[in-house]
Amino acid sequence: MNKNVLITGGASGLGEALALHYAKQNFEVCIADLNSERAHKVVDSITKSGGKAFFLPCDITNEADIETLQQQLQSRWSTLDVLVNNAGVATGGALEFEDIEQWEWVLNINVLGMVRMCRTFVPMMKQQSAGKIVNIASQAGITPAPLMGSYNASKAAVVSFSETMHLELADDNIHVSVACPGFFSTNLDESMRSKQPGVAKLVSKMLHNSSDITAAQVAEAIYQDSENLKFMTITHKDGRTAFRMKRWLAPMRYLAMMKKQLKNFKPRA
Repeated sequence: MNKNVLITGGASGLGEALALHYAKQNFEVCIADLNSERAHKVVDSITKSGGKAFFLPCDITNEADIETLQQQLQSRWSTLDVLVNNAGVATGGALEFEDIEQWEWVLNINVLGMVRMCRTFVPMMKQQSAGKIVNIASQAGITPAPLMGSYNASKAAVVSFSETMHLELADDNIHVSVACPGFFSTNLDESMRSKQPGVAKLVSKMLHNSSDITAAQVAEAIYQDSENLKFMTITHKDGRTAFRMKRWLAPMRYLAMMKKQLKNFKPRA
């Protein structure tokens, strides 16, 4: 029996890679996104390969949009097997360059968008007494670096929210997991907001030049860990090492080590 998956931000980047991977595993895929042109290209790619997919427009900052999405899916599927909260944006800059508007923008999408989706779709999963939720955070949420205060905070909130939901929904047979990928080549930099000269260029360079891991490999790791009922996926070897060091070392020793490693982590205007 085929299963289904709803993926926010599934029209590009990691969301696209996740959509393609789930389709290969015989999931029918619903791509919820704002970019209809890109979404239809992903749908076409899946259907031409023999899979099942369709696109529904949705703005995760708009509760009416999410409610409409839920109604459309419930009439089509009646149940929801997997919800992947992938949609997100990037921000950067030192404290003095990140105004409150930028903080509110990234938190509204990266955190509250995920909360809105869960509040709308968890009742479906509770009714069927089964389901999986995969929340996409970032390595930045567990081992943060400077010049990314609002983004780091948003992704740390995603990790904390995911752990809370993992515990809260366990008795309903709903498995919640969180993914913390490091830098890999994707289009996240397209959404990048920063008022500090050089930061956007620095982030783009890290996205496209600092890893040999592909979006497809990241998607496969996230899928496998979710299916195997693991809680956290850390996709990069150096990310797993950094997370272990943070847990094992005394806080001040870890921070001293990070200060030394990040000494030259500065944007060039």
